[in-house]
Order: sequence, then C-alpha cells, then structure tokens
Amino acid sequence: MSAVDDRKRIGQGFHRHAGEYDQHTIVQKRVVRHLDDLVANHMDTANPRRLLDIGCGTGALTAAMKNRYPQAGLFGLDLAYNMAHKTAARVGSGAMIVNGDAECLPFRDGAFDLVVSASTFQWVRQLDVCFSECNRVLAEGGLFCTAFFGGRTLWELHESFDEAISGRWGDKSGMINRLHKFRGSSEVQQVFEKVGFDQVVIATEVEMEYHPDVNDLLKAIKGIGANATGRSGSSGGLGWRGVLGDMAAIYRSKYRSEGMIPATYEVIYVVARKNRPA
Repeated sequence: MSAVDDRKRIGQGFHRHAGEYDQHTIVQKRVVRHLDDLVANHMDTANPRRLLDIGCGTGALTAAMKNRYPQAGLFGLDLAYNMAHKTAARVGSGAMIVNGDAECLPFRDGAFDLVVSASTFQWVRQLDVCFSECNRVLAEGGLFCTAFFGGRTLWELHESFDEAISGRWGDKSGMINRLHKFRGSSEVQQVFEKVGFDQVVIATEVEMEYHPDVNDLLKAIKGIGANATGRSGSSGGLGWRGVLGDMAAIYRSKYRSEGMIPATYEVIYVVARKNRPA
C-alpha cells in the first residue's frame, strides 16, 4: 500500500468514527491532562503568540491550550474532516482549524511558538517527516510537546494474536502485518537525532485500561477510528474469524482476572525545543 493510500485509509477511519470517539478515549484523556502540565512546566513565555495542535481530534488538547493561553493565536489540524469539524465546534470562534496532513503542514516556516500533539504520531508512516515539519513551522526557540503510543502498547493483544496465528497456520509471517506496529522509544530517539531539535527529553509511562472481554476492547479500538487487528485489503471469511475467536480465547485464558482483561498502553512523552541561533 502506498503512503498516500495509507494516510487516506487512516483519515477515513477517524472521519467515520468522530461521533463516538470521546466514548472510548479513557487513556487519551489522561494523556491530554499530562501533556497540558508538561507544556505549562516547559513553556518559557507566559503568552505564546501562536500555537498549533497537530491531530487535534475532537479538540480536547486544543481546548486545554485555549484555556491556558487565551490570548494566543490558536490553530488545529487533523487529517479527518469530521474530527477537525468537532474541534472547531468545541473551541468556537477565534481558532483556525484545518483539515490537513501532519506530513505536509500547510503553514509557513517559523509560524508558531508552540506545537503540541496528543495520541497522533503512532499512526503516521514517516515519523521523521512529521517531526521535521514540526521543526520547520516552529520559531527559533519554540517548544514542541507531544505524546503518542509506544512499542509495548496492546502487547497482550499482540501476543494473543501471534499465538492464535501460530496455532492455526504455524508460519505466521504472512499474517503478522495485520497488526499495527507501535514504535519503541529508542526508534523515536534516533528520529530526533536527525531532525534538528535541541534539548530533547523523552520519557515513557504505562497506562492501563480494563475491559469485560476482548470484544469490548476491539470495539473500543474501532470506536476511535483505529484498527489494531486489520489493514486495508485483509480478507474476512471463516479463517480470519476463526483466528479472532482463537485470539479472544487465548487473551481471556492468559490475562483475565476478576472478570476483566487488561490492555496496556505505553505512552511516549517528548519535550523538545527548536535551536536558537548561536
């Protein structure tokens, strides 16, 4: 699948599920609160002139930034039109919300003093391109704060899926790409070493969700517009449904406790600053 087709698929998924997104964002809401605190602790000016929220979704972080910096010029961007529309309705007048692509930001160089993003960059294919774009649109000395899901996210689901594939077909190499692969913090560090930020700090935290069963977990993943267990072009049929059934049984047997199953989310937090001139 081409990069353009992949972005289109992701955008359409979030576009379709914008109306139910907030029902399923337990961890994402915690991430927004933590990211808001990080911005407050690291922003070296009380009133940034302009700020941008990339992947603004339904506007939780955008609204938090508006509350924290009411005098700043507020911009938001999302690949999914309905998500951008939700943000615009939430934050009201005085904000510019754009339906656009994080890999090609439609803003001039040095436009913003602050760029933020929550629970977005795990879905992009070219992380180096996105971070280079963030660096480009920041003014000298500008702050970049982001949080997104890392390599240990949904590891219980991944392990159960791998075991189900192995049990049915032995060689799982042709099926494993149906799972979304989250990047580890070491890979993120390597990307930042290439894109020109200064004072980069990367940290990880673990967040947990609990669900009554695997179907409820998969419904929640689908409800935010993501699809951790399938990609465009993956076929259905009895074989695939059988794998999902096996996966659910394995997940329950290995991880269920007191009637609930856990779902782990590793959150990578990054605070970085664009170089000032010598």
